[in-house]
Amino acid sequence: MQKYDKILVAMSGGVDSTVVAYLLQQKGYEIEGVYMKLHDNEAYHAKNIKNIKKISKYLGINYHILDIQKEFKEWVFDPFVKTYEIGETPNPCIVCNRNIKLGKLIEFTKKMGFDTLATGHYVKVEDGFISEAKDESKDQSYFLSNIKIEALKSVIFPLGNMLKSEVREIANSIDILQSIAKQKESSEICFVPGSYLDILKDYYEVKKEGVVVDCDKNPIGKHFGYMRYTIGQRKGFRVDVAHEPHYVTHIDAKNNQITVGTKDKLYKDSFKVRDLNLFIDMDKELECAVKIRYRSPKVLCKILKDGDEIVVKLDLSLAGIAPSQVAAFYIDNHIIGSGIIQL
Repeated sequence: MQKYDKILVAMSGGVDSTVVAYLLQQKGYEIEGVYMKLHDNEAYHAKNIKNIKKISKYLGINYHILDIQKEFKEWVFDPFVKTYEIGETPNPCIVCNRNIKLGKLIEFTKKMGFDTLATGHYVKVEDGFISEAKDESKDQSYFLSNIKIEALKSVIFPLGNMLKSEVREIANSIDILQSIAKQKESSEICFVPGSYLDILKDYYEVKKEGVVVDCDKNPIGKHFGYMRYTIGQRKGFRVDVAHEPHYVTHIDAKNNQITVGTKDKLYKDSFKVRDLNLFIDMDKELECAVKIRYRSPKVLCKILKDGDEIVVKLDLSLAGIAPSQVAAFYIDNHIIGSGIIQL
């Protein structure tokens, strides 16, 4: 790791960022912490800040509270709500990483005179690219696929070459950190304490029943509010006559209608993307691999420029390609960019 004079550590109060701070200090770096208040759930913040106070006291470091609720609402929360309104499925964590965690937080890092920012993401940086982490089960390269490439000059990821089990072992070896190591790890969206519908119901009527149609537009059942569904979903709607499982293939928000079909209707061999964010140059065509969801496998593909449109041609058809989700592009284990899925 390059030698820095001062490092600002993004601290959440959880085990990963705590171990980042501990390891950097053990290596002799001068560090301070920063906690971001992104939303108005004060109970959530109070719990995290209590942990950070304890950690900071143990390490003998200062910590900062960065309140960026306004920016978070504008760039992450409001688009999250709006995307469900139009019948699509948002990915707020990817938006947050681009605009907040590796956007506004890097601005704060520079403003406060630190040399770099450190986060607890499980990714590596190799040859100037984001690369998949050593721990494949924790790899977060997909979630950083939409960042601005220049952000990589101002951030380090100390956990990229570690296994999660090693991180927990370090935390468990330190008395004061053991309680943090035993915390249940959150895999949910930070501003959604329960179901995303609990958020949406403050803005929309989420229980408005509507018609379920087949792929020929014939009415075959009913649903219980189009915002409850995403492409590929199998349950939660009623089909009057069906001898095999049906899946959501299309959502018509304007008419409060969902289309369902058998599993074979889910598969597509191409899709379009908007807001293409590539870290390398391309002319009219680029061969790479793509992930359409965080846990989906990588599939070989070609990115093609077709006039003003960007088309992704898949070598292998995929099911459940959902608009407004992110397609992350890879060459080998390196992220080379991303785009927002359109159908």
